[in-house]
Amino acid sequence: MKLVFIYGPPAAGKLMVSNELAALTGYKVCHNHLAIDAVEPIFDFGTALFFKLVEIIRLETVAEAACLNINLICTFCYAKDLDDPHVDKLLNLVKSNGGEICFVLLVCDKKELAKRVKSKSRRKFGKINNTVKLNELLDKYELFSPVPQQATLCLDTTHLSPPRAAQQIIEHYKLL
Repeated sequence: MKLVFIYGPPAAGKLMVSNELAALTGYKVCHNHLAIDAVEPIFDFGTALFFKLVEIIRLETVAEAACLNINLICTFCYAKDLDDPHVDKLLNLVKSNGGEICFVLLVCDKKELAKRVKSKSRRKFGKINNTVKLNELLDKYELFSPVPQQATLCLDTTHLSPPRAAQQIIEHYKLL
């Protein structure tokens, strides 16, 4: 099993790149908001129970995919230091099932992020869709850093199209 872990700040293109990558490779996409959308109607966003349940859903999904040797693409908004325990759990799950994680960090110019965050497509999944919330996140967390101690392909999507980014991921990690 291969897990392509695509992470970066909001509006960097994680889901668009993931969908392109899935179309080219046949990998399944488990995007960041699937778990959030399952939990948020019942438990308030940001509460301890909310985060606990979201993490359980994400980890169990990856664990079952690893057991069944299903190649997967996961998106995530990684905050340096804060999310290291979650990433460690993912690594252990995948490696204990003989799998491999391919880390991909998408970055983008902050001015471009501010334009993209307003896109109507972001509302479909309840994503951050205004510059006030985007700037709050960017000020509060370090969202442009690679996961520590892991080889990471870093792509700047400011001018890189999702199809081209997907192709670079395939070439770098030899996914085909």
